[in-house]
Amino acid sequence: MKELINFIAQSLVDHPNEVTVSEVEGNQTTVLELKVAKEDLGKVIGKQGRTAQAMRTILSAVSSKVKKRTVLEIIE
Repeated sequence: MKELINFIAQSLVDHPNEVTVSEVEGNQTTVLELKVAKEDLGKVIGKQGRTAQAMRTILSAVSSKVKKRTVLEIIE
């Protein structure tokens, strides 16, 4: 799942080498923290948060397949 978010984010931004995804494991939930360059933040979030919501929807579909809850946080 980490690789999936990394691929999607790198496809969206102008500076793909500055995209980092870190994974924080918990008992019930895994948190994926996405960091991008400051000027690319708007591209990852999208108008009214639609791009970020689409990424979260894809992530929830994949994580339900493996029966684990995963949350995406976009870090400034």
